Amino acid sequence: MKSRMTVGAWLVWGAVVFFFVHLAGVIFSVVVNSFGERWFDTWLPQGWTTKWYASAWNEFGLFQILIVTLEVALLVVAISLLVGVPASYILARRSFPGRRLIYLLFLLPILMPPITYGIPLATVLYKYGLAGHLAGVVLANLVPSIPFVILTMTPFIEQIDPSVERAARMCGARTGQVFVRILSPLLVPGILAASILVLVRTVGMFELTFLTAGPDSQTLVVALYYSMSAAGIRAQQSVDAMAVIYMASMLVLLVIALRFVNPTQLVARVKEDPE
Repeated sequence: MKSRMTVGAWLVWGAVVFFFVHLAGVIFSVVVNSFGERWFDTWLPQGWTTKWYASAWNEFGLFQILIVTLEVALLVVAISLLVGVPASYILARRSFPGRRLIYLLFLLPILMPPITYGIPLATVLYKYGLAGHLAGVVLANLVPSIPFVILTMTPFIEQIDPSVERAARMCGARTGQVFVRILSPLLVPGILAASILVLVRTVGMFELTFLTAGPDSQTLVVALYYSMSAAGIRAQQSVDAMAVIYMASMLVLLVIALRFVNPTQLVARVKEDPE
């Protein structure tokens, strides 16, 4: 039995190493090609240059694309916080039947593939003339982002002693004043963590943005897809340079996000929540 488990463990670790080695090879080839002048039948390019990044910046209009990406991400973060934080407060401070079911419903847009609900959502947005514009992209990305905020903020609110709020109310503070003056300063770490998670997810969201974006509302990931699939002759190095810019931006956002929040708490929170 022990030998079988050992063999099984070696097979699993071998498969994991095989996957990551090939993944690292793909990433390495893209990065190297984005700096290479010519690369034919050799281990490394025959020369190195940064001109492909300038070419990608001008050819694909990356400045405008980055501006749109930033606008979409910031709008989604702001609206998600405005809706999600008060909803998190209600779920954390109120006991009612079906609260566990509500948590599970909030998990659905996060766990389900976005394409499953993205197509009917895009159909509705196109029907009302919202898709194809910045508003449609923002509305589509709010569907998974608001649950992200709620599932992240609820544990932070539950960690605050309710006696602090009761003391403030005894001193004459209304609910809005308690929330703004007492709770908000204590919730800054949670709000920051939720904001970064939503920012990372919005920048990396392809399906919902692709289904609802127009020519002037494409984010970086959608523009990268169009640059690879559009008709015409383009230097592969320019496309790879654009891909490196996207990978670098996502890596920076992910590192920042992991500094503030543990992603496993989103699932663990639902399992531990009492009725």
